[in-house]
Amino acid sequence: MLRNAKFPLTLSFKNVYFFQSGIGILANSSLLVFHIITKHQIHRPKPTEIITCHLAFVHIVMLIITLDILSEDMFKSLNFPNELKCKLLFYLGRVTRGLSISTTCLLSIIQAITISPSSFYSSRFKYKLTRHVAIALSCIWLLTLSSNSFLVIYTVAHSNRTNLLSVSKYCSLFSMNSVIMALFFTLTLSQNVFCVGMMLLSSMYMVIFLCSHQRKSEYLHSMSISPRISPAKRATRTVLVLVSLFVIMYCVDITISSFSTVLWKYDPVVLDIQSLVGNVYASVSPLVFISSDKRIIGILQNMIDIITILTS
Repeated sequence: MLRNAKFPLTLSFKNVYFFQSGIGILANSSLLVFHIITKHQIHRPKPTEIITCHLAFVHIVMLIITLDILSEDMFKSLNFPNELKCKLLFYLGRVTRGLSISTTCLLSIIQAITISPSSFYSSRFKYKLTRHVAIALSCIWLLTLSSNSFLVIYTVAHSNRTNLLSVSKYCSLFSMNSVIMALFFTLTLSQNVFCVGMMLLSSMYMVIFLCSHQRKSEYLHSMSISPRISPAKRATRTVLVLVSLFVIMYCVDITISSFSTVLWKYDPVVLDIQSLVGNVYASVSPLVFISSDKRIIGILQNMIDIITILTS
């Protein structure tokens, strides 16, 4: 009876999740295509634009991978064995989530350096940011791929064994040795704490910068000089919104994940809730980027005007 009662709830979660993933994939794809097209018009793209493209790509892959039913159909058509399918999907899912937090951290740091005054110590890196960003992204990929590589060993398809932890619809993890689990937990936690800590520090600096800039704007306004919101200030606000959203969703996700891991038992409903919470940032972040970019808003407005003219 309880199982039958959970089925409609699980189905409703799946419908919401499909809608969320569809919006996220469409928004991230639009953001990525826009930056790829405009890249040919700009000889030197901004470091933040490179990171934005990377973040959009990571989120597209993340949303596709965590789309359980779609992923299952895709790998069935390729005739992948269940064991390989579990290892590949779970490993890539963990990698993309690690890339998401690391890339967001890098974005907040780069934006803090970008707005820093010329007299500030970090300003010497401004003119070499593009090269540094490429190196940083390469290091992030290498670290994330290597730190999650051991999961390939412990990930298996569902079976009748009792020492397994269900982590997805058809995937489980072996019960790990206490030393290995402590090592994995420490490595993952230290990486995440470092990234979140750097986000908060850079966000504090950007908030201080915005407050200082706001006081100057009020002074200019009192002198009858019309203040204008600079692109750097608009980009800084966007990054602050993204960091705030990520930290909130990360805290909720880590709470659910830690509670389930301690109990060594995952409920299907808990899995669906965790999937929804874990992908809120990946689905909403491109909408934040799009809403704060006047170029994209102008293109959308022109498209709406053309459609209106054609349909009238």
